Amino acid sequence: MADFTVEYTGDLRTVMTHLRSGSEVITDAPVDNKGRGAYFSPTDLVSSALASCMITIMGIMANEHGFSIDGARAEVRKVMGTDPRRIAEIHINVYFPAYAYTEKHIKLLELASKYCPVALSLHPDLKQIVNLHFES
Repeated sequence: MADFTVEYTGDLRTVMTHLRSGSEVITDAPVDNKGRGAYFSPTDLVSSALASCMITIMGIMANEHGFSIDGARAEVRKVMGTDPRRIAEIHINVYFPAYAYTEKHIKLLELASKYCPVALSLHPDLKQIVNLHFES
């Protein structure tokens, strides 16, 4: 049984459907690869999925250890490589809201950023540059 469907709708666009919820995501090829860039590209989704996964695992860690990261946000930049065309680097800056984070909290969050399932699923040659920023 499938979890998702992907339909090519023409003009370098797809519609992905999450079968359990019915929610949809539209993708476009990026402008630098013959597309319109009106929606996330598949490589944008991979890059943002990495950040989303990291923050989700950080949220699980925070809940398990009695602190909150509500309001945390990530800024993501992908760097494309050539020959072959691929994602060469993903830069993620995670910004945490003001909270009295302890040294233990920070270590747990750093660990979570390295061991989320998406991070572990990506090719080891893909550079994942992650910086955590804590407001005081």
